[in-house]
Amino acid sequence: MTTPSFIVELREKIGHDLLWLNGVTGLVEDAEGRILLGQRADTGEWAMVYGINEPGEQPGDTVVREIKEETGIDAEVTDLVAVTSSSEIITYANGDRTQYMDHSFLCRLKPGGNADPFVGDDESLKVGWFSRDNLPQPLAKSTIERLKIFDAYQRNKAAGDVHALFVSDGQLH
Repeated sequence: MTTPSFIVELREKIGHDLLWLNGVTGLVEDAEGRILLGQRADTGEWAMVYGINEPGEQPGDTVVREIKEETGIDAEVTDLVAVTSSSEIITYANGDRTQYMDHSFLCRLKPGGNADPFVGDDESLKVGWFSRDNLPQPLAKSTIERLKIFDAYQRNKAAGDVHALFVSDGQLH
């Protein structure tokens, strides 16, 4: 998995100390309601597209870029669904410790863009479209948690409540 150069430079200064990063998650849906997932090369688990904001990059631009890089899919953001902070510290195999502020975006296929996924980089083993009632296994824990947030948002939106969700005191609002 490629580590962004700005993180490599920071790690040269701070070593494995805890690093707070802005991340994005993209739930891409096609016209049939299927969702785009990739099998992660580092864990073998299936997950939505995740990524890290480059300095100065807008989160919505980051998620579109990450979707294109990882899956070849041309997507566009339709909704900011949630902004959440991870409570757990992630420790990577090399000892680096990180926590994320995640911006979760609902996305759709960009009209006229590529809709046929392919593995676009070394972060994924496979990518594809899956119906929600037939998701591949194993799913990453973070994808399971975020799917619940997306599902709650979409239920609320269907009922006419279109505000982004947030977590406060461990509760989804």
